[in-house]
Amino acid sequence: MKVTIVGAGNVGATCADVLMYRQIAHEVVLIDIKEGLAEGKALDMRQSANILGSATRITGVTNDYSQTANSDVVVITSGVPRKPGMTREELIGINAGIVKSVIKQALEYSPNAIIIVISNPMDTMTYLALKESGLPKHRVIGMGGILDSARFKSYLAAALNCPQKDVEGVVIGGHGDTTMIPLTRFATYLGVPVSQFLSQEQLKKIADDTMVGGATLTKLIGTSAWYAPGAAGAVLVESILADQKRLFACCVALDGEYGQKDICLGVPVIVGKNGWEKIIDFQLNAEEQALFNKSAEAVRNMNNLLATLAL
Repeated sequence: MKVTIVGAGNVGATCADVLMYRQIAHEVVLIDIKEGLAEGKALDMRQSANILGSATRITGVTNDYSQTANSDVVVITSGVPRKPGMTREELIGINAGIVKSVIKQALEYSPNAIIIVISNPMDTMTYLALKESGLPKHRVIGMGGILDSARFKSYLAAALNCPQKDVEGVVIGGHGDTTMIPLTRFATYLGVPVSQFLSQEQLKKIADDTMVGGATLTKLIGTSAWYAPGAAGAVLVESILADQKRLFACCVALDGEYGQKDICLGVPVIVGKNGWEKIIDFQLNAEEQALFNKSAEAVRNMNNLLATLAL
């Protein structure tokens, strides 16, 4: 199985490294527009593969999409990273043009690929990828909910003082500081609702910290995070290639589900060899549904900006 990762920056390179280390794909192609960047990082990974005993073949190329031909999955990480104080919304003008170009070139050589979008603002870039590609909706997936859910679970585990693997939690809605919705009602510690261990005040703080999780890291390290986003992209690829049928929160096209249409937004989905295969209805209560509707309105407003851009 072959995977192309577009963008050899921190997120793309980390995604490629996880794919190589865990031998998720037989072949990984890392591509970037900057001369030598992808080649250099791929060379470094090949040398680490020798140490780690990985059989995954990884190559790097500069803007030569012919080398990506017949990819089963294309992961789009390219774009300008978020800087301190910059919102995801401010990225739209630059990154929309990049994503549009990538979609065209990637599908020219891999028309049967499943597209994973990591580029920000992710919900709008996923919507753009769906419209520009003309692909069936199940073959276009935004990664954001996996990352947001990981941050949510990390904060929950810290508050519970327990291993992270013992905690389950999900974040739906937009992949933005004010649009994501950590579903504390569904969070569990080894199957037991976390509300039996944590107060409502604690749960509210965890939800608040989750929502600014990306901005917190940007402030600390001066750019967007990459370890968790790269790993999140890799496990999404793995669920597709291995047909794992994992349940993830992902940004997908809605057609009436959760009360929304003509929008890509984070909801729980089953992910397998065909892309996202089924949307799972969590039966939100009135408060949660109101938050989801508010999130959809914010994302839709951002999507409307696409029509004003000369791409």
